Amino acid sequence: MTFAEAVALVDAARTPGELFRGEDAAATYRKLARLLHPDAVPAWRRATATVVFARLSSLWATHQGRGDATLTTRRHRYSLGERFATGDLANLYRVRYDGKEALLKLPRQPAANDLLEREATALATLRRDGDPQHRAYAPELVESFRHEDPTTGVRRTANVLSYSPGLVPLTEVARAYPDGLDPRDVAWIWRRLLVALGWAHRAGVVHGAVLPEHVLIEPDQHGVVLVDWCYSVTTEGGSVPALVARHRDWYPPEVTNRAPATPATDIHLATGCMRWLMGSRANNALFRFTRGCTQPNPRRRPQDAWRLLGELDELLEKLYGPRRFRRLLLPTTTA
Repeated sequence: MTFAEAVALVDAARTPGELFRGEDAAATYRKLARLLHPDAVPAWRRATATVVFARLSSLWATHQGRGDATLTTRRHRYSLGERFATGDLANLYRVRYDGKEALLKLPRQPAANDLLEREATALATLRRDGDPQHRAYAPELVESFRHEDPTTGVRRTANVLSYSPGLVPLTEVARAYPDGLDPRDVAWIWRRLLVALGWAHRAGVVHGAVLPEHVLIEPDQHGVVLVDWCYSVTTEGGSVPALVARHRDWYPPEVTNRAPATPATDIHLATGCMRWLMGSRANNALFRFTRGCTQPNPRRRPQDAWRLLGELDELLEKLYGPRRFRRLLLPTTTA
């Protein structure tokens, strides 16, 4: 078995029973541990090995009846569960503390520590300076701390974030509607996304990465949550620190040129998401609206998400009349 095969095997296991079967369970654990131990792999694989070995150890502890692995900080004791998702920079794991569910976000590479710190700063700023009535538009930061791997000594910044079930990223919405989503359904997502951005901008935070996988929706209740604040800017004149390489063409020039990020930066990215979500179903009036929001020069774009929301509402009323609730059906929400 190769290192890559061992990683894939552990990653695919949702329960200990899927990994450790029959009388050879201990032999399976020892074999995987030899392959995945961070001290047994080249330096360039150590970060991956550290994360996967921790997952292997957690599964083995549960299999032996020792319960889930735990992580104790100055504030909480977390019971570690299965991996929830893999992001651009970090893996997210389910955790429980004080009877609540949350997500532990741990970067795969220590080099991303500064980006996790940015996320913690942004979420704390939103909680402190943002209008409380809009807090649901972003996760709550439960805690941010430095985690030291007991085997390798590698230190990573970990963020624990609130978790809300039933959220779906725009990438899944697009997969459900490959020919484009009806603009009348896009309308409520667009409106709520502008509210989220207006709330953040008033608190002095630019998200910096409003991309489809970072916009989560709750289809039945028409909720929107903006996640992954690792690329955020909280200082005037600051630039977006990094970009998601596969989405390089989505970014406005000020990001790729490392120029100052402004609310117009987020408006450009958010508009690109909505245009992409509608696809060819966007009519000429909506296309002209999106084009005005994505001009290369940030000074020629809208600067205020709240004001832009009013302009969008006027256009939508002209096109479709008074707002009416439309249920968005997705494969995960249909009977």
